[in-house]
Amino acid sequence: MTELADIFRRYGPAYRSKFGERLLPSHRQAMRAIEQCRTQALGGQVYHCDQCAETRYSYHSCRNRHCPKCQANTGQQWLSNQRELLLPVPYFMLTFTLPAQLRALTRRQQRLMVNLLFRASAAATQQLGRNPRWLGGQIGLIGVLHTWSRDLMYHPHVHYLAPGGALTDQGQWRPARNFFLPVKVLSILFRAKFRDALKRTTLYDQVPAETWDQPWVVHAQPVGYALPALNYLARYLFRVALGNNRILKVNQGRVTFRFKTNDTGQVRTCTLAAEEFMRRFLQHVLPKGLVKVRYYGFLSPGQRHRLQQLRQCLAPVTTPPPAVQPQISAASTPAVQVRSLCCPTCGQAMRWVQSIRPRGRCPPTATTWAA
Repeated sequence: MTELADIFRRYGPAYRSKFGERLLPSHRQAMRAIEQCRTQALGGQVYHCDQCAETRYSYHSCRNRHCPKCQANTGQQWLSNQRELLLPVPYFMLTFTLPAQLRALTRRQQRLMVNLLFRASAAATQQLGRNPRWLGGQIGLIGVLHTWSRDLMYHPHVHYLAPGGALTDQGQWRPARNFFLPVKVLSILFRAKFRDALKRTTLYDQVPAETWDQPWVVHAQPVGYALPALNYLARYLFRVALGNNRILKVNQGRVTFRFKTNDTGQVRTCTLAAEEFMRRFLQHVLPKGLVKVRYYGFLSPGQRHRLQQLRQCLAPVTTPPPAVQPQISAASTPAVQVRSLCCPTCGQAMRWVQSIRPRGRCPPTATTWAA
């Protein structure tokens, strides 16, 4: 099976040579990390089975957040860490999408525009949640940034996972209705807050005036209780722009991959020149230090002491479905071979033989079996 790393190794040198200094450092770093992931370049360990004479190489992972090989383990770790934030209530997924007129500007000014996207969408949701007509209290949000459509076009949006209710000023839990918050009102409020925030920057005059008159897309849907809902969010959180399982073939300098259409859900294919394919993928590489997961309301780090109060309020009145161990669907996240000291051929314990020194920078500590 052809992988993203194979495409970068084959066509990456010409891409780097063509764009030279115009290629962003974050793009160079992501390309190099994906090319070297689980190869001898990052070093690793050698194991030998005395029973059947099998020798196995365990190479280090790059752990780059844009690498399709490195996200499944990260997702499992994140799920384990988030369990303490869960409440026994229904959860909702909210999605806020920037209109097409703002995408080019967001691509050029990622840090500023992404921060405004998070702040405006979270502030709009919290303000509407405070309204006594709807929830009348403080809500909690876990937000995840995505920048791509399924055919790799630039399409910045934020997904929020929200417990279905709010904590009132009197310390009581007020459950949400089946639609959580009215999305039409939320859309208007989101647009207004984004516009007001952008006015305080030098970028406002670069936005067409009609942007502020058209409807902005906000979507809400129920996603179940507690752990299943968190698992649903993790599929979004640790998904990269394109996984290896979606690449169908590489032939004569052209890459073909599959995707599902948003409107009908039908599976289609897209064929691009290797250069255009790499350009589309790399435009979703985030600048170093740009945080893609953020917490608001009573789920923000400074407010989490209120979670115990919430659980005490909810315990007598809620009976959630039985909890299940969180797992990320194999269909949505690339499979990862877990490091093991057992021989894959005969099942006997393998003996460590030697370490393989990395070429260049030191690798992370985590290792996985080389494919």
